[in-house]
Amino acid sequence: MATVLVVDDTPIVREQLRRAVAGLPGITRVVGAASGEEALSRWPVERPSVVLLDVRMPGIGGVETAKRLLTRHPEANVLMTTMAEDADGLARAVAAGARGYVVKDASPEELSIALAAALSEAARRQVPAQSRGRAGAGVQLTEREVQVLDGMSRGCSNAAIGRELFLSEDTIKTHARRLFRKLDAADRAQAVAAGFRLGLVR
Repeated sequence: MATVLVVDDTPIVREQLRRAVAGLPGITRVVGAASGEEALSRWPVERPSVVLLDVRMPGIGGVETAKRLLTRHPEANVLMTTMAEDADGLARAVAAGARGYVVKDASPEELSIALAAALSEAARRQVPAQSRGRAGAGVQLTEREVQVLDGMSRGCSNAAIGRELFLSEDTIKTHARRLFRKLDAADRAQAVAAGFRLGLVR
């Protein structure tokens, strides 16, 4: 049974997300916040199981909110929300500790899966940080995979990376799938975040 804090500066979007989340099984309470500043002040009071946090908001913004929240409360579970994929912003948020992201118009099934994954993160966070760190210490990417990851970190599309490296888009996709597997990443944002943490990209 979980409480979810929905953070979005647009009232209509915030209400749509609130209703969508409230209709999911296992969610007992949904509260809202209109800014990152409000989210930071409400988290210690509400102690939500998951925070759905808009990537781009006025004020301190979603990425900085995630960073501050997770610095103050490492046990927080943050899931970023976005209208469209924002590789740079999402990567920085995931690097700060966010679980991942979900698009705002996700289907109930997609939203349910994303929230379930975020809730499972609570158990993973109970593992000491040093133990988690060792798991990624031995990651070995090929030179080409590092080049592809670097392109991702700069927000380049697969086609753009292919043009830079004189490779086809399908070849880039193959390298991307391999590096995702090696980094245990579900998407570009998680892969780039892992790359930053491991010093594979700068």
